[in-house]
Amino acid sequence: MSKRKLKESSAESAECISQVQKILRERFCHHCAAGELFGMEQQYRHLLELLKRTTVHGESNSALIIGPRGSGKTALLNHVLKDLREMKQVRENLLEVHLNGNCQFFIKNPFLSGLLQTNDKVALKEITRQLQLENVVGDKVFGSFAENLAFLLEALRKGDRTSSCPILFVLDEFDLFVHHKNQTLLYNLFDISQSAQTPVTVIGLTCRQDILELLEKRVKSRFSHRQIYLMNSFDFKEYIKIFKKQLSLPAEFPDESFAQKWNNNVQHLSEDKTVQDVLQNLFHHTKDLRSLHLLLMLAGSAVTVHHPLLTAADLQEAGRQHSTDSKANIVHGLSVLEICLIIAMKHLNEVYDGEPFNFQMVYNEFQKFIQRKAHSMYNFEKPVVMKAFEHLLQLELVQPLERPLARAQREYLLMKLLLDSSQIMNALQVYPNCPTDVKQWATSSLSWL
Repeated sequence: MSKRKLKESSAESAECISQVQKILRERFCHHCAAGELFGMEQQYRHLLELLKRTTVHGESNSALIIGPRGSGKTALLNHVLKDLREMKQVRENLLEVHLNGNCQFFIKNPFLSGLLQTNDKVALKEITRQLQLENVVGDKVFGSFAENLAFLLEALRKGDRTSSCPILFVLDEFDLFVHHKNQTLLYNLFDISQSAQTPVTVIGLTCRQDILELLEKRVKSRFSHRQIYLMNSFDFKEYIKIFKKQLSLPAEFPDESFAQKWNNNVQHLSEDKTVQDVLQNLFHHTKDLRSLHLLLMLAGSAVTVHHPLLTAADLQEAGRQHSTDSKANIVHGLSVLEICLIIAMKHLNEVYDGEPFNFQMVYNEFQKFIQRKAHSMYNFEKPVVMKAFEHLLQLELVQPLERPLARAQREYLLMKLLLDSSQIMNALQVYPNCPTDVKQWATSSLSWL
């Protein structure tokens, strides 16, 4: 092959790999609606029909999408919204207002965008500004919370169901809005979804099964009680199918021959015993598809022009990285004194069957070890040991059972260790230059009583 043809071939390969990386990155890193929904066909139809009533027929409504984290609540909503926007009757008329109860707020449509930390007052002010209501001058919103709320409600009630732009309010982490003072925002959103002339639908996303019990009576009475439940109920065979579909390249991939080669390789990987073991470990740990996406993203990062196809070894290494224990990694950077305190807590957990302990108990256990070994290198002053203990507290390897009172003695506050025995022992195996007697103390099944 000539140098010119070789260069052209390399350029085509680089472009091909770039396309693969882009597809996988969008699939695994973003909440895009380009992928496929798994086991949600009924819920998809239910939600799509609900939103069509608002966008096409001008009906107002409210609903909750309920399911554990990673069950696909956001993916389901994104798929429905994507398909909804492609309908001729909807076009670009739908105005979406997205709120996140955790920390963020934003309005999203082709023309409006904003991002702001939220509480009821600030969120309402931002909605008022983005909707360009009467009390907006430039980028500034004037008026109190009550005045802004009045402006918003009046604007929505003045609308006409046949000609007004339909509005969709999406409340992610819905359960966190329940803790806002008097549930004012929830009350008014549900209220306008029942009585406003402008078509309004409120969709809440939550992982709390008991969410309705948290609503105030007046809020609950204005909610439609429509609930869409999502559960990861697939078995391991279906999980393998999901694995294949998530890694496979689409039919419209520019290079058909490479796509066929890639997809054939994915099929072989799904039948490989090593790969199935990696997937089985993850499946038994969690059915959260975001965890699968993370695993595949880690494996996909190994794909290059010189390594164009995934291998079982790539997935095995990705599985190892995925299961890396962050707390155990913290242990690797501790001092020998801090390691000794963790071992003392481990022994206390074994002796007292996991009952909480305090610093004084840990210190006494540590002193028994020193006396038994008769070694001066571990003979620290008590304030130094206390400082080391407090550092473990800051690293969140140890946690107090309750909030300490101002006058409480630090030595006697009840604590619990957030590491189990296996994590401690695994961390000690790779701890750099760990003294032999400390390792022997850790492996001892009995405390130094």
